[in-house]
Amino acid sequence: MATLPAGTHVLPDPDAVAREAAERLIVACHEAGEERVAVCLSGGSTPKRLYALLAGPEFSARVPWKRIHWFFGDDRAVPWDDPRSNVHMVREAFGHGSAIPPTHLHFIPSDEGLEAGARAYERTLLDVYGADTLDPARPLFALVLLGLGEDGHTASLFPGKPAVEETGALVAPVPEAGLEPFVPRISLTFPALASARHVLFLVTGAGKRAPLARLAAGEDLPAGRVRGPQVAWLLDEAAAG
Repeated sequence: MATLPAGTHVLPDPDAVAREAAERLIVACHEAGEERVAVCLSGGSTPKRLYALLAGPEFSARVPWKRIHWFFGDDRAVPWDDPRSNVHMVREAFGHGSAIPPTHLHFIPSDEGLEAGARAYERTLLDVYGADTLDPARPLFALVLLGLGEDGHTASLFPGKPAVEETGALVAPVPEAGLEPFVPRISLTFPALASARHVLFLVTGAGKRAPLARLAAGEDLPAGRVRGPQVAWLLDEAAAG
């Protein structure tokens, strides 16, 4: 690959990516300084390694658990105990008896429909933020974790779907997914993802070479639209090629 995204760091394997992400997350939370710190979680196998590391003996004592509020970048409209749910994955990775205060893990609701769930989650975001609108000088998130789909999507912002063009709402319904599993979803939008001090893409595996090459070639893919003061990409060697 001739050109990797700006802010790219190539590490040996998914474990090394997860470990570097853990270090960066802890630093970002301590740098934030506020009484309440918001972190946006991502689904996927590498983030699952990251969450297990954070809850494990090496990192747990360094995580300011009582200050962090954990949000989800997206989730599928399935019950929270469904294996396809990001909530299910995060609970397993962190451990059901983790140090996260019960009121600090904010799930995306969908039992009353996608539109109602999106509006309710936006209200939750703003309640923790402490204002009805986002101030560019005071980001919502200390850190946003994101992945890269094989079609170039990130969160549940798929190429060609209406949520990609949403510029007003912070959370959007996604009635039709662009990739399997083809179940409806709810996703944070670009304005919400961009309101972050740090955005961190975790990209691992040879299957991600093609979308990375398309981004490098300047193709307009959703993952390439994410903005923020500091956007970094952590790749393993298999993804970087």
